Amino acid sequence: MNKIYHLGNCTTCQAIIKETGIDKKGFEMQDIKTESISATQLDEMKNKTGSYESLFSRRAMKYKEMGLKDKPLTEKDYRQLILDEYTFLKRPVVFVNDKIFVGSEKKNVEALKNALR
Repeated sequence: MNKIYHLGNCTTCQAIIKETGIDKKGFEMQDIKTESISATQLDEMKNKTGSYESLFSRRAMKYKEMGLKDKPLTEKDYRQLILDEYTFLKRPVVFVNDKIFVGSEKKNVEALKNALR
């Protein structure tokens, strides 16, 4: 499966898409703001990464607004928060065949570029 979960108005996602050329490589592109991720899709991501926490973005504005940094969160909490609020998904999430790449850290983007070669 070749798919990217991204946010259409996120400049970081746009830059990674442009840099990797994913939009020209036949990837299925899902804008998580206009097409919410399903529980099944999120569970599939978790199965590849090992945890919901690894898919959770602490950079989301709502993280501070909701006071989540002061609360102990469980895997169940991370899953529900991501399903309830799309901005909590660390993005982009890219599936290349059987591999998954999560987030915009430099090492992840480099690994993604290598996987696309």
